[in-house]
Amino acid sequence: MSRRLIVLGLDGFEISLAEAMMASGDMPHMARLAETASVFDLDHGRAKATGLAWEQVASGRGPGDGGRWSALTFDPERYTVRQAVTSAQPVFADLADRMVVFDAPYFDLARSGARGVTNWGAHDPGVSAQASPAGLDGEILARFGRYVARRWIYGFTWPSADRTAEAGADLIEGVRQRSRVAAWLLGERLTDWDVALVTVSEAHSAIEQFWHGVDPAHPLHGIPSAHPAGEALRGIYREIDAMCGTLREVAPDAGIVVFAMHGMGTNQADIPSMVLLPELMFRLAFGRSHAGPPAWRQTLPGGVPLMEPHEDWFKVMQGLVPSPAYQALRRRLSRAWRRLRLSRWTGYGNGGSGTVDWMPSARYQPYWPRMPAFAFPSFYDGQIRINLAGREKRGVVPVARFDAARDELVAALHDTRCLHTGEPVVDEIWYPESAPLERGPSEADIYIEWRGTPLGFEHPVGGRIGPYPFRRTGGHTGERGFAYIDWPGLARDRERRSAFDIVPTIFELLGERIPGGLAGTPIRPGSRR
Repeated sequence: MSRRLIVLGLDGFEISLAEAMMASGDMPHMARLAETASVFDLDHGRAKATGLAWEQVASGRGPGDGGRWSALTFDPERYTVRQAVTSAQPVFADLADRMVVFDAPYFDLARSGARGVTNWGAHDPGVSAQASPAGLDGEILARFGRYVARRWIYGFTWPSADRTAEAGADLIEGVRQRSRVAAWLLGERLTDWDVALVTVSEAHSAIEQFWHGVDPAHPLHGIPSAHPAGEALRGIYREIDAMCGTLREVAPDAGIVVFAMHGMGTNQADIPSMVLLPELMFRLAFGRSHAGPPAWRQTLPGGVPLMEPHEDWFKVMQGLVPSPAYQALRRRLSRAWRRLRLSRWTGYGNGGSGTVDWMPSARYQPYWPRMPAFAFPSFYDGQIRINLAGREKRGVVPVARFDAARDELVAALHDTRCLHTGEPVVDEIWYPESAPLERGPSEADIYIEWRGTPLGFEHPVGGRIGPYPFRRTGGHTGERGFAYIDWPGLARDRERRSAFDIVPTIFELLGERIPGGLAGTPIRPGSRR
């Protein structure tokens, strides 16, 4: 190859916010790149809801091409769910060019032939911490210290303006630290590279905590933490822009691809998918409630619950949606033990590596074998798995009744209304293409895209459920991803492409053979679609 290539992946990045900041002069490096490079809007399709964008980048494959439909895996023998690290081999193992990787999620460095470091400060790293050559992670630690924003990777801050400002300051510094490490890796430590894959994850952590600060339409935009949230998110974007400039200075001879697989926006999934849907399924199955009745000290006009600055969503929801084991433990406690604070036992929901006990939907797991269908734990869209005879060990729905059972569930979903607006909660429902008995452990039978931001349900049979407060204020609801590609010969007319086209395009730009079985098609110099 005649030119090196930097691939800068922006995890959980919303391009519309960046475009507004570019227009106001706040992101000069990306603005210059947008003017001189080829610009593409990216469509991630339904694969966006898998939560596995970076596994799809690392492997080059989507869920329909041998990939997973979810990071969560269901065991139909034991009715358990776990979050597993990736088992996919990076497609970049096929590269003849020398590759350096810094903190790319779901990138199994040991199986790639690349050098670098993974699981340094990534949001949802998907792999264990790895370094090549051995000891490189120790060198980074000695030179730059530990990642400064680790405690805010999955932070919950919106009830407290002070905590929001603290998290924002640390995440801003996290981008600066990331930029220094990347510049050292590419400019001093591992200089003999042909292609570098560098990922920035602070926008992901920040948008999920701070989106209400930049979106005037968000239900929480008027609360005290909104101003520091907006300031923090814009500060993080400015540092990401500066990092773009730094990498270009480190390798002025290199071409560059800056991209995000999809966009971000208001969170529409946490409460309906993790809390409301599993409770509705429980009530339809047993005719009674499992979740406790919520009582909030404060609500916004329109009924949006607020939490106290010191409160933690996970602990509050543990009390409202406890696991049966947690309930049994409390019943067995003596009078003396009952006087202890409930918070002493909140560690139950945190679990070990791979567990999702913190998610309210997972606390219904002991009931699943007796239910005709249950809410499959999900980070994004709503998912329902039918307890199908011949597939699940204790399946109660005969295969002959699968279609009828599914249609009954869909009708129940369409009968469900938002507790506060009275509007339908369902925007779209879709089903997998595979046959029911052939569906794998990461697949559901029904997928639901929610309408708006329902924090409570009203159902003719299930009754009133909620309302419950936001967990993340931002989520993976943006309309588009993007790619800026600075490489000779690419046309500069704006075009919409599949997000899966990025990986084969990297091979194309490097002049490498494109491996078979990839989900996308390459963007070629002079080609238009």
